[in-house]
Amino acid sequence: MHFLEVKSSRAVYRATLRMLYCAGLALLSAAASLAQSAAGTSKPGAPDIALFFQAVRQDEAQAKRGLEQIAAVWKDSYSSMLVDLLSVARVPPPPSDEEGHDSLVVHPRARVHQRLIGFLEKQTGQRFGNDLKRWRKWMWKLPYEPHPDYARFKGELYANVDPKMRAFFSVGTRSLIRLDEIDWGGVRVNGIPPLDHPKTIPAGEARYLKDDHIVFGIVVNGEARAYPKRILAWHELARDRVGGLELTIVYCTLCGAVIPYESVLGGKLLTLGTSGLLYRSNKLMFDEETLSLWSTLEGKPVVGKLAGSDLRLRAHPVVTTTWGEWKAQHPETTVLALDTGFKRDYSEGAAYREYFATDRLMFEVGETDPRLKNKAEVLVFRLSPAGNGTGEQQAVAIAADFLRKNPLYHLEVAGHELVVITSPQGANRVYNAGPVRLVRYKAADQLEDAEGRSWKLTEEALVSRQDPTARLPRVPAQRAFWFGWYAQFPKTLLIR
Repeated sequence: MHFLEVKSSRAVYRATLRMLYCAGLALLSAAASLAQSAAGTSKPGAPDIALFFQAVRQDEAQAKRGLEQIAAVWKDSYSSMLVDLLSVARVPPPPSDEEGHDSLVVHPRARVHQRLIGFLEKQTGQRFGNDLKRWRKWMWKLPYEPHPDYARFKGELYANVDPKMRAFFSVGTRSLIRLDEIDWGGVRVNGIPPLDHPKTIPAGEARYLKDDHIVFGIVVNGEARAYPKRILAWHELARDRVGGLELTIVYCTLCGAVIPYESVLGGKLLTLGTSGLLYRSNKLMFDEETLSLWSTLEGKPVVGKLAGSDLRLRAHPVVTTTWGEWKAQHPETTVLALDTGFKRDYSEGAAYREYFATDRLMFEVGETDPRLKNKAEVLVFRLSPAGNGTGEQQAVAIAADFLRKNPLYHLEVAGHELVVITSPQGANRVYNAGPVRLVRYKAADQLEDAEGRSWKLTEEALVSRQDPTARLPRVPAQRAFWFGWYAQFPKTLLIR
């Protein structure tokens, strides 16, 4: 089943299992042709990548010869290639049918899985058995010394999922991240279909929304728009035009972060989509123009033609709030219409219900931090040092529970004097306050500073009531799950 057909949260799980099953079958049946097509290209001293595909052949004698040649020049860093094969070729039993009847069929090629596990244990001395999570965490602690043709290997491997994925890992692909931490997310390229300039309606026509439903709100050049979580979670990416700007609103459901990015970069419009791949449980986008992979949280290309460039997507502020609060503050707002062109269960909380309901992770990461629960919500942002703006950015995470108790919270980060303002509904906004010290709310959109001056809260800035030219600019920030932010930025400053 392709994700375009998925209508319910439970169907997502079944569809993912079927994709795993079909991809495993495809890999095992194509092992011979893959070994032939990948042969003869590896660097001297490194095993030909064709040998790794030969190792998953059903012919035991041929598979054994391939593993013997790999063993002769073995490095522990090659474990990642076998783990990648296992993750795609483990061939789980077919999932239950639409009526919920569980299948008891065990695929006869399960011996391939046992063969690779046995080889891994013999070569590394580790005894993790079938626990791929433990294998991954062990290999991620090794120095990163990948096979010289690892990128091409990944391309050939993931081409069994979707031939389009091969282009993400062409020969000589440049990468700013560890390729062994890139994992398949269970869908094809754009298998979770983006919304492309979706239909919008005025607030008064959005009768499908209740006041307590969650929305992600933005204002660009005076134009307000709301993206209901119940819709965006099914698509994870929306290409839209707001305030005269082309935007890509990306939602990494696994890490809980929504970020609006400008789609025009260097004068060129980028068509961003969902690659179907993850890095540390974070969504990797891709651009159709160069097929480079982009970090969702950083807004920069990390694998492919554009990796290593100075290109960065410009982020805009977003607020996670309730529909009732958003439309009260922005009565002129538009909001996505329920008619998206896709058939989904767009009821509140339907998408990813099981995932959001527990603290368990769907995809493993190298390390988690027990100071907060994995999916505790944090307000996150990164800032360059004040002044010339050069130097390493400081990552910050502030627990949402802490901010609810401290609705006007001042802090200093990298030389910037900031204030985080939290509404009674729990919506967070960050502003560059400078020397201004806010001390109390006067109304829902008005605050008072220590000097008795009034400031109006807007999405772009805090504006002085006494002098409208005095403005405290908004700082782009967004909500995220603690584990997902920490996995990307382990040096983050946590406030809780």
